[in-house]
Amino acid sequence: MTSLAGRVALVTGAAQGMGAAHARRLASAGATVAVNDIRAGDALHALAQEIGGLTAPGDVSDPAVCRQIADDVAAATGRLDILVANHAYMTMAPLLDHDEGDWWRVVDTNLGGTFHLVQAVLPHMRRLGAGRIVVIASEWGVIGWPEATAYAAAKSGLISLVKSLGRELAPEHIIVNAVAPGVTDTPQLQVDADAAGVDLATIHAQYAEAIPMGRIGSADEIAATVEFLADFELEAVVGQVISSNGGSTRARA
Repeated sequence: MTSLAGRVALVTGAAQGMGAAHARRLASAGATVAVNDIRAGDALHALAQEIGGLTAPGDVSDPAVCRQIADDVAAATGRLDILVANHAYMTMAPLLDHDEGDWWRVVDTNLGGTFHLVQAVLPHMRRLGAGRIVVIASEWGVIGWPEATAYAAAKSGLISLVKSLGRELAPEHIIVNAVAPGVTDTPQLQVDADAAGVDLATIHAQYAEAIPMGRIGSADEIAATVEFLADFELEAVVGQVISSNGGSTRARA
């Protein structure tokens, strides 16, 4: 198991689903984990208490909030080594029916929020002389998806951001990579089910049909990949996109 003892991680979008799994996984590897979600709530506080971490609520689409979160975490713990940019916002609609304001909210949250977060954490990582940034992209950012133009475009933008930042920051030992999960069993799938007009079990079964492994992924599987990319002994993997998707896409990122 990766040893992250003495490291401090910030995980965004951590109140449920993949974010909570990432936080638990990094904490089990020894890190002190600050968990973020758009607002403080019982789930976020319970998770922080469970893993011995701290809460860092706030809307990451706001650059001032991102700076405050990063500064507060570093002030409370003395350092900030790892960012897991897991936050997400998704709505689905045919392109001509998608409200323009909501379309841009999807992009501003997913792509813009990560941009602001990286800007906010970099001074703290530079002070330490190293860091790890793991961005949660999406298979849909690689292959696109009908009625998810904003989400797919934002996630595709994240992939390009990771590749560019990987080149820019590697000389400083700040290593940037991404995970592009395939369909994963999280509360986000309810959005897909609602858009398709079917129940959750049906959308799970429909997605599983197109996956060579014959099932959708689990949040814990994605979290294992995040832990791998957060390893400070791993420096040769830079600007990469790991497609954790059961084989539904292969070597396209």
